[in-house]
Amino acid sequence: MLFTQIEFACLLCVSILFLLMVKNNRARKIYLLLASYYFYAYWDWRFLSLILISTLCDFLVGQGLKRTDDHRRRRYLLLTSLVVNLGILGFFKYYNFFIESFETLLSPLGWNLGTLNIILPVGISFYTFQTLSYTIDVYRRRLTPCEDLPDFALFVGFFPQLVAGPIVRAADFLPQLSTPRKLSWLRAFQGIRQFIFGLFKKVFIADKLAFFVDEVFANAGAYDAATSWLVVLCYAVQIYCDFSGYSDMAIGTARLLGYDLKENFRHPYIAVDMGDFWRRWHISLSTWLRDYLYIPLGGNRKGMRRTYLNLMVTMVLGGLWHGAALNFVFWGAWHGAALAGQRFLASHLPGGSVQPWRVVRRIVGWLLTMLVVLVGWVFFRAETFVQAGLLLRNMFTIADGVFWVYPFAAIALVLVAFWQGLMATRIASWRDLPATSWYTPVILFLLLWLVLIFPPRGFNPFIYFQF
Repeated sequence: MLFTQIEFACLLCVSILFLLMVKNNRARKIYLLLASYYFYAYWDWRFLSLILISTLCDFLVGQGLKRTDDHRRRRYLLLTSLVVNLGILGFFKYYNFFIESFETLLSPLGWNLGTLNIILPVGISFYTFQTLSYTIDVYRRRLTPCEDLPDFALFVGFFPQLVAGPIVRAADFLPQLSTPRKLSWLRAFQGIRQFIFGLFKKVFIADKLAFFVDEVFANAGAYDAATSWLVVLCYAVQIYCDFSGYSDMAIGTARLLGYDLKENFRHPYIAVDMGDFWRRWHISLSTWLRDYLYIPLGGNRKGMRRTYLNLMVTMVLGGLWHGAALNFVFWGAWHGAALAGQRFLASHLPGGSVQPWRVVRRIVGWLLTMLVVLVGWVFFRAETFVQAGLLLRNMFTIADGVFWVYPFAAIALVLVAFWQGLMATRIASWRDLPATSWYTPVILFLLLWLVLIFPPRGFNPFIYFQF
């Protein structure tokens, strides 16, 4: 079920009415759990079994960790959670990838395992990381185990963020289940406002850019440098508006239901270095990788060479998390190398306290960051390395090719550039659309009106559903 479908609107309205009429917290949570399972089963009910297995496994592991102080037993319990969750994720998402990758090595041994016709369950990467964070935090004694199975099941399966994040931490969500959530007009307004923002970004911007992006990438070698640069800029806007739009709708929906989810995007295209970019882009994933992978590997505590290695390993695995394909692995390695390069330059270049020098450094840093990000998006979007190579060749060489300026591209780029720039200046208090301002309903109505009268072409699911 998509946020843009009428079926979701019906489910959300019924849910809000139920929560308004029923004050018993237990009944509310049971209803939300059943609604969440219905939301997921609407796509394919068979894959509910995977969520149930992960939920039951990690709930029992949490209870087991609570009852023992034996270090070896605690490690076995944590290993059980890792094997079950990563085993399910690995089979459904990576089995064919690794079989195809090692086929040349296995053939001389007479092994022919063959690929399988496996359907990737929607959202499996998100809820796997979510439930793993719970068992790891309990193992580290940073979180008290949840005593109530339905509460834990709702944490894993809460439908606003179930299939594409944000990746929610148990420490942030489980305490909200202990007391009845208050529904108020202010919270309702804030939720509706954020949902409309997300809907506008997804439907009006991202979906309408998809036509141009898909056409040019499908014929990557046929276009000139200007069109190639334009399409890469459009894809950067498309993936940002698509994914941050989903996050906005998820956070807004959760707020309408009385729950708070953390921010997942913070205007990433105003970042002045790669570290800053990852503090702004897909925040729930970048902080997950930092806390559960980069820091346990040693972080920056074991010298510069080890820091570079840790950054590369973390980002390569982060790229692989996005999809079972070599282009995602390369994209992760590209960002890992950029982060390592930033660390190296920061330790060797002189600093400057003079204001003009700081301004120049930030401008140069922003330009280099955007160049790295845009080149990375080429590999992220391209279906093959050949396709990526053709587009990059056309971007950085002057050669004959088709010149195509998609009219809507200019509108979308100006809108996003203006909004990102506005966030960088921090001079406009009206940007948050306060509930008491007269212009707020006018702007929200205008955004909805644009979505309704300029629908995109065809069916456009959220990009991150494939991950």
